[in-house]
Amino acid sequence: MNLHEYQAKQILSSFGVPVPLGIMAETVEQAVEAAKSVQEQSGSQFCVVKAQIHAGGRGKGGGVKLAKSLEDAREKASNILGMMLVTPQTSKEGKLVRKVLIQQDIYYPGASETREFYISLLLNRALGKVMVMYSPEGGMDIEEVAEHKPDKIFLEVIDRKVGLQPFQCRNIAFNLGLSGESFKNMVKFVKGLYDAYMGADLALLEINPVLKTSDDKIMAVDCKMRLDQNALYRHPDYVAMRDIYEEDFAEVEAGQYNLICKLNGKRRVAWLMVLVLPWQPWILSSRVGESLPTSLM
Repeated sequence: MNLHEYQAKQILSSFGVPVPLGIMAETVEQAVEAAKSVQEQSGSQFCVVKAQIHAGGRGKGGGVKLAKSLEDAREKASNILGMMLVTPQTSKEGKLVRKVLIQQDIYYPGASETREFYISLLLNRALGKVMVMYSPEGGMDIEEVAEHKPDKIFLEVIDRKVGLQPFQCRNIAFNLGLSGESFKNMVKFVKGLYDAYMGADLALLEINPVLKTSDDKIMAVDCKMRLDQNALYRHPDYVAMRDIYEEDFAEVEAGQYNLICKLNGKRRVAWLMVLVLPWQPWILSSRVGESLPTSLM
């Protein structure tokens, strides 16, 4: 189950992972009040208005804007809420934006330069182990980094019997080129990510970018999180975070009747339906345009 960015950051924060101050809003007026609160708490007039949809590349589609005042925040929120946001990960029609995240601007000036990194945790199915994939080339598509700068991608494979070890956290901070206070903060940050990944039963945790601020803090600027569907029974509070408006309508409708409906994503020609009956599951399949055998209907 996929989560919105603001929901993912709530979970990260519960595991001690530093995230920017942020408030979700569903209307323009709520966005203005959220911007006012963020300004008061952060001490900065700047904030970021971020569209909340289940797709990456929101900034490229105009779904992430920097606001420099309350009126600017109102204008940016008004433009983003209700728009059909098209990104590299949506259809040509795009997705309707129903929520925005009003977030603290953490790219403030300071003693040192800001730096962006990429960190993700996921299951390496070939090894049957969790791995940390990371790169000093943050803030851009990891696929592009893999294609053009494969030497900039690093891996740490974790043995579940012992968990993430301190030396692995230090390896990550070292390979990212950090030192001093930022090195120590990155070690804590990575440990927090692993605790969140395991504790929340995640299938994917991707932070892009991870930011080293100008005062050497380490924070999750953006977050993509997917929950393990098979472990949701352990997290009823996470189940309540589900947003059916971000899911395929046919699958949502089928789920209400204990049906699983899948469309072949590559050829877009076949669908599969599993009917769960008390005594035996039936698997019914058909090509588009064909009807099911009457014996199975």
